[in-house]
Amino acid sequence: MTMLWTKSPKRFDVPCTVEIEQTSETLHAHVVLDGDIAIEPGDQVRVHDAPTGVAFGERLVVRRTATVVRAGPLDRLRARIEGYLELTELYEVSFSDGRAS
Repeated sequence: MTMLWTKSPKRFDVPCTVEIEQTSETLHAHVVLDGDIAIEPGDQVRVHDAPTGVAFGERLVVRRTATVVRAGPLDRLRARIEGYLELTELYEVSFSDGRAS
């Protein structure tokens, strides 16, 4: 019987669209995988030959191939716990009455 943590991760290639825009209105980079592929905590996506930037005022849309590596059960659990712990850092709240001293 093979243990869950000894299996090699499932990996596959999928076509994708990469969009990068840098204007006065927006600065963003998006990757959209073709098909109905759900990315879950701990999964890794590597885009091959992805552009790393564009000049100011430009928008770039290119087609590339991405490799998706599925996380195992332990990696998925670790990613969820780390995400929860990082989220709790945002909960710092001041309980002062708001009046200046």
